[in-house]
Amino acid sequence: MPRDIPLSNGRLLVCFDKHYQIRDFYYPHIGQDNHAGGYPFKFGIWIDGYFEWFNSPHWHKELKYREDSLVTEVILTNHQQGLEIICNDFVDYYYDIYARCIKVKNLWDKERDIHIFFHHDYRISGSEVGDTGIYNPYTKAVIHYKTNRYFLCGLSDGVEHYSIGAKALGNAEGTWRDAEDGWLQNTPVTQGSVDSTIGKFFKLKAYESFSFDYWICVGKTANEVNDLNGQMVAGGTEVRLKMTEEYWRLWVNKENFDLSPLPDWAQSLFKRSLLVVRTQVDDDGAILAANDSDIQFTYKDHYSYLWPRDGALVAQALDQARYESITQKFYALIGRIITPEGYLLHKYNPDGSLASSWHPWIRAGKPQLPIQEDETALVLWGLWEHFKIHRDVEFVRSLYRPLICRAADFLLSYRDPETNLPLPSFDLWEERRGIMTFTCCTVEAGLRAAANFAKAFGDTKHYEYTEAAEQVKQAIDTHLYDQGLGRFLRGLVYPSDHATELIPDSTVDASLYALFRFGTFEVSEPKVKNTMQAYKQKLWVQTEVGGIARYQYDYYQAQGQPSEQVPGNPWVICTLWLMMEEIFSAETENELLESLKYLEWVKNHTALSGVLAEQANPFDGKPLSVAPLTWSHSTVVEVTMLYLKKVRELRAKKGIVYRLHHVSY
Repeated sequence: MPRDIPLSNGRLLVCFDKHYQIRDFYYPHIGQDNHAGGYPFKFGIWIDGYFEWFNSPHWHKELKYREDSLVTEVILTNHQQGLEIICNDFVDYYYDIYARCIKVKNLWDKERDIHIFFHHDYRISGSEVGDTGIYNPYTKAVIHYKTNRYFLCGLSDGVEHYSIGAKALGNAEGTWRDAEDGWLQNTPVTQGSVDSTIGKFFKLKAYESFSFDYWICVGKTANEVNDLNGQMVAGGTEVRLKMTEEYWRLWVNKENFDLSPLPDWAQSLFKRSLLVVRTQVDDDGAILAANDSDIQFTYKDHYSYLWPRDGALVAQALDQARYESITQKFYALIGRIITPEGYLLHKYNPDGSLASSWHPWIRAGKPQLPIQEDETALVLWGLWEHFKIHRDVEFVRSLYRPLICRAADFLLSYRDPETNLPLPSFDLWEERRGIMTFTCCTVEAGLRAAANFAKAFGDTKHYEYTEAAEQVKQAIDTHLYDQGLGRFLRGLVYPSDHATELIPDSTVDASLYALFRFGTFEVSEPKVKNTMQAYKQKLWVQTEVGGIARYQYDYYQAQGQPSEQVPGNPWVICTLWLMMEEIFSAETENELLESLKYLEWVKNHTALSGVLAEQANPFDGKPLSVAPLTWSHSTVVEVTMLYLKKVRELRAKKGIVYRLHHVSY
């Protein structure tokens, strides 16, 4: 189930599902640990003897953000019960506090008796074993804790109605059952597998409104959460909300870009994507692929990992939007985790430790590196793009030997001496092993980037790196272009896990956009144009939904048998890669304007909040797989910046000045 509204400050991440239930609660790293584990924190109401949880279909729910911020504007309406509830949620931009400001409005002309309930289903540090829940009468709050993780749940005027009990243990379902009669037993402590529910009870006169606040203070000690709670009790909720809202408004508008060449909807999508990307980035540098734990219930794993490839591409988009303070941390982290041999492994946890993997170290009885080589190469390409924009010489100097040269030397050596192509590795989709065109283009771009760094530092290594980049480019043209088909191959692949011979793979794959995107070939070259023509013809989903699939006959999360008409589910990133081709190719502003149809397709497949999933259902357009996918949002940022720079280029040819930044701030 997609996470429609993520909220974060770089250490604490709270994610809601479409029913406005907290489902993921990460701390102290974004993506690590998940103290909710994907299980819902319920939110419910008792009205004059009638009880419902808000996930009931009787409640109409609008889950949105306030403009240019990471503060929500959630409207819950039930005309049958005559109530409207407006909630503004936020994770404080500075303190580790999640808070919700709630306004309940009586739509009827009679007095109402209202009980609002907040349920907490903690699995602290990923397990319910050994948790404790207590009621503290001195702070009038419920606290859940284990080792050095504390979660204080409070209300304005203090918690007076509460229940702490066992859950998922024998016949005990949880304290949320206790709430369904409208009352709580005030049980003060439970240990083991624990949940809790707290309530706010009040009466509303005819057409009257009542406002109150709810919060969760997070820390590593009891003193820490008690101090945070003291600030909130002292009347800080409205102040903290306002400061958080203004912080994010300042953050997303800090560059004061002139977005006037874009329609209003595209400007909003760009800003929302920047904000959503920020929710998925840890303050210590890890850029997480997606923090939506629902997928773990199917695959027993999740997307809360740093893939160096995804991270490099996201960082490149953030660099274009001038968020170098974030990307410097990412590249510094990569510099710490790269292997002594110069390659990056499959994926990493948010704290930089090695994550789970399905890439084997042995194949057909022989050792192999379990890598996707594009992950190492794209870090070099992205770092050079970073340096071209920010010119942060001292920062790059710190990475030159331990990261740049180490990775470049690996790319240099990890090649077939006969063909000059990179040796086999896993493809970017992590499904097959071989010599992929995408990987080869990234290796060429990575070596070229390393050569640029070496030349800038006066290092004679630039001759070696430059020569190797040229050799790889020529090898792509020689070995990966099919004269008969008139286009580039996806690659040379092993047809099975035990095969020892590589065979040509002519499958049309969206990753072939790499031919022009990373600078290996010009987009105008006939071989590239022919390949992209096949991309458009073979990968467009021929239903009312449309969009571009990853490749022909893609079975991943397929909603039926893939076919020529529906080659797979449409992906946001693959659809926007086609937009990139049109941006790169545009010779007039009218041609450039035409490329916006792909961005509009993306806009039409966002949640009301603006959150984007990885894929869409090819038959009804509903989100599939994880949401938000950081890569989806960063690609929106990337194509927006490419579009604006192309506007500047095209207008400059006419002698018209377009400044990407407004002159005044």
